[in-house]
Amino acid sequence: MDAATLIAIGKAVAPHGVRGDVRVIPLTDYPERFQKTGEVRLEDGRVLAVESAKYHKQFVLLKFRGLDDRDAVEFLRGKLLMVGRDHLVKLPAGHYYIFDIVGLKVYDEAGGYLGTVGDVLATGANDVYIVDQEGRQPLLIPALKEVVREIDVPGGRMTVRLQEEWE
Repeated sequence: MDAATLIAIGKAVAPHGVRGDVRVIPLTDYPERFQKTGEVRLEDGRVLAVESAKYHKQFVLLKFRGLDDRDAVEFLRGKLLMVGRDHLVKLPAGHYYIFDIVGLKVYDEAGGYLGTVGDVLATGANDVYIVDQEGRQPLLIPALKEVVREIDVPGGRMTVRLQEEWE
């Protein structure tokens, strides 16, 4: 499995204590996943078996099998901890991971190409998709059911109803 098919769920910050625990900043909306994750991968392909996970302030303290002291985990400092797509938390129908939305081609209901989702803004009320358009200002699309008519992640496309088309 190459790094392109992996999703970062945490970033190792530093060793914690003397028994091989690692302080990790969670990069997931589901930090409880660390207690259920049996293993994580590094960008270089190494696989580490998770022995235990505890929570301390804003960090997750991970202990990996076979790494039993501070020196043994020093190499993890600054490294991303990743899992494959098959280890992602299942989302309810109609909900998507941001990394699945970014890169989708966006079309209006008549089939006209508008651009590509370049980023997602979390505004609190609803997300806003930033659609990059060739030679024009980005188009801001609110992530609302009346606007976003269809999201086809496997097909790489999103269909939207622009404000001018609202009834």
